[in-house]
Amino acid sequence: MKRTLVFGDIHGGLKALLQLLERIDYAENDRFIFLGDYVDGWSESKQLIDFLIDLSQKRECIFIKGNHDAWCQEWLEKDIINDVWFLHGGKSTIESYADIELSEKEKHYQFFNSMKDYYVDENNNLFIHAGFSSMHGPEKEHYQTNFSWDRTLWEMALTMDKRIKKDSLLYPKRLLLYNEIYIGHTPTLHYDVEIPMKGCNVWNIDTGAGFYGKLSCMDVQTKEFWQSDVMQTLYPNEKGRNK
Repeated sequence: MKRTLVFGDIHGGLKALLQLLERIDYAENDRFIFLGDYVDGWSESKQLIDFLIDLSQKRECIFIKGNHDAWCQEWLEKDIINDVWFLHGGKSTIESYADIELSEKEKHYQFFNSMKDYYVDENNNLFIHAGFSSMHGPEKEHYQTNFSWDRTLWEMALTMDKRIKKDSLLYPKRLLLYNEIYIGHTPTLHYDVEIPMKGCNVWNIDTGAGFYGKLSCMDVQTKEFWQSDVMQTLYPNEKGRNK
């Protein structure tokens, strides 16, 4: 049976992804959906992108673009180093790209450029890096940066969870648009939680792999999930992202 497996933010932690893929015991027809923020944090951002490009040629993969990916894409295209990006993981990404060939740099840029802002599957599940603010859905969003930056969707879902019934007139219209919504961007560690979290019909799969947490993957249908070891144990001589 074909599974849809959704992955949280990786932040340059290739070792964690390889470990996680071993633990999943995935089948050839499983679909992988990655929620963004592939770079910035641990030391293998460039190597991770190489791996993902190769993986996408072997199986069905859907790549959502995160805010860190947008920064990296801008750097690859225009050689622009965003000051905020540099201080929040960009430095390690730039270092991982040392001595890259021009043709390979173009290949990576095209990979970032081909990423989706969001994806809706055949069961009306939305996959997006951060969120959206329009009550009519992301396709009506006025500010596309919300796709990779918005936290109001997640905060609203947590606030409304178990407080208002779905058939209430007060229930948030944004949440009624989809069966389920899968996001990253906001580490569950902010709430002292180390595993994927749910608020209403929104699942947060970012379990802090960019910091001192783990990389997580969830089966969309069964909600079974798998995790890597704590990132610091995989990269003992590194610090990961700045908070």
